Amino acid sequence: QVQLVESGGGLVQAGGSLRLSCAASGRSFSNYGMGWFRQAQGKEREIVAAISWRGGTTYYTDSVKGRFTISRDNAKNTVYLQMNSLKPEDTAVYLCAARNGPWVVTPAQYHYWGQGTQVTVSS
Repeated sequence: QVQLVESGGGLVQAGGSLRLSCAASGRSFSNYGMGWFRQAQGKEREIVAAISWRGGTTYYTDSVKGRFTISRDNAKNTVYLQMNSLKPEDTAVYLCAARNGPWVVTPAQYHYWGQGTQVTVSS
C-alpha cells in the first residue's frame, strides 16, 4: 500500500515557477513508476510527466517539454515536479500517482493517487 500527499501548489503569475512535491509512505516506493497528472476544470485528467523507478527514464507531454522537470529522491520517498515559465493554461489540480511497474501515460493504469494540489497561473 502506498499513500501519496502532494504539496507546493499555489497562485503564481505567468512566467513564474512552482515546485510540487509528492511524499509517499509505504514500503518499496523505489519499485514504483510515478506520474504527475493534471485536471483542469471541465477537462479530462491528463498526464504531465512520468519517471521510472530509478529515475533513469522520464516522459513529458509536449506542452510542458522544456519547462517542467520531474525528479525523484527514493531515499526521501519523494517525487518532484519543477515547473518553470508557467502559463495560464497550466492552471489545474495537479495529482501524483504511483503504479507497481513501469510508468505509463494512462491514468487508469495507476494504482495509487494523491488528493491533488491546486496550481493557478494568472495572466
